[in-house]
Amino acid sequence: MVSFQSQSHVPQPDVPEPDVPRPPASPSSVAPDAAACVDAGPPHESPRDHRRLGRELGIFASDELVGAGFPLWLPDGAVIIAELERYILQAERQMGYRHVRTPPVGKRELYERSGHWQHFGPDIFPPIPVGGDELVLRPVMCPHHALVYRSRQRSHRELPLRIGEFGPMFRMERSGVVGGLTRVRGITLNDAHVFCPPEQAANEAALVLRMIDDAYAVLGIEAAYHRLSLRGPAEAGKSYAGTEAMWQEAEAILRDALAQHGVAFQEAAGEAAFYGPKIDIQVYDAQGREFTLSTVQVDLYQPEQFDLEYVASDGGRRRPVMVHRSVLASMERMVAYLLEAYTGALPPWLAPVQVLVIPVGSDQADAAWELAGQAEAAGLRVEVDDRDETLGARIRAAQPRRAPYVVVVGPREAAAGAVAVRLRGGRQLPPMPREEFLRRVRVGVDARQRDVALDG
Repeated sequence: MVSFQSQSHVPQPDVPEPDVPRPPASPSSVAPDAAACVDAGPPHESPRDHRRLGRELGIFASDELVGAGFPLWLPDGAVIIAELERYILQAERQMGYRHVRTPPVGKRELYERSGHWQHFGPDIFPPIPVGGDELVLRPVMCPHHALVYRSRQRSHRELPLRIGEFGPMFRMERSGVVGGLTRVRGITLNDAHVFCPPEQAANEAALVLRMIDDAYAVLGIEAAYHRLSLRGPAEAGKSYAGTEAMWQEAEAILRDALAQHGVAFQEAAGEAAFYGPKIDIQVYDAQGREFTLSTVQVDLYQPEQFDLEYVASDGGRRRPVMVHRSVLASMERMVAYLLEAYTGALPPWLAPVQVLVIPVGSDQADAAWELAGQAEAAGLRVEVDDRDETLGARIRAAQPRRAPYVVVVGPREAAAGAVAVRLRGGRQLPPMPREEFLRRVRVGVDARQRDVALDG
């Protein structure tokens, strides 16, 4: 929850109130960000570019003292991430996930055993010598989750074991492509791994596809298509780990999952992870560029590398399948996508400020602050603009992309305990009791509705 505060010293730009768009679905080619600093974007930035929106709305910034590729999440940006995290952790718990916390570093030996050092080397930060060891900023979480699995003996009765984590990892992206939120070096990932017997793997992958569908429905994301990403020819310059039998089994599992999910898909050679094939959920951003947002991967290689086992029903030892998955992907890429898709006008449950209260004059300031206190007590994010400016100037300065509800408190509203509500797009509603207004907003936010109806 974010406390309300006066905007007396926070001038806001006078911008037109946009309509709330829906994510488009028009194909194009991948075009990574090229700017290294969000505070001074290129002149060709479109009004829907997340770098421009990030600056205008105070979502994130960068500083040369931190370095390119490490965004500084400002308070409003931190709110968005916190709401996304709360949503996905709740959804995962309902699906039987158990959440862990693992360190953002590991010994070089850890990534050598997982295969990442050999196949992922250019993307890993150089080792840090510490007491005779070489520590590495982790580029992935899967080796850590393999260690969680093998922290004790596992029985077939506790499988599938679904392990989730919302945590940081680091990639050594090239300077020429780092910029904004779509290509960063410090990543906050919604990651999880499912450990299960081979006969359960296809069903587990299909369950993940269902989770992705549910999340996209909540967030208003339209998937362009599903892609089955397979190995490419060896001469293409990519290397792959594991045996031919592993790859054939993993591919069969994913094909079975796609069939269970009943979705059409395209195949793409050369797009697999080094340890196994994957299902990529492709989307188009607001500027028509295609990229992968969510993914499901089947891995038979790392369970062998880490000697993962479970005790089967006959008492024998068996090797589990490791299903990698990310529903919301990285917070950086997700926030960039949502900012552009909604032109900054995020749904009320994600909006950094949900209610902006504006008293008509100083005589209504106390009533405005009382309303703000009630809104905060109801769990809403609220601010009060009681600056010594005309009402018209304060309404024009209200940032509709930041706050979906602007509440004006005049003499009649203050006397009657009512509010006059102004929605995005400029539409004004008849005065309503403040308790009714807060109740309707709270219900819509709790339901994570993209548009909360207040006049029906």
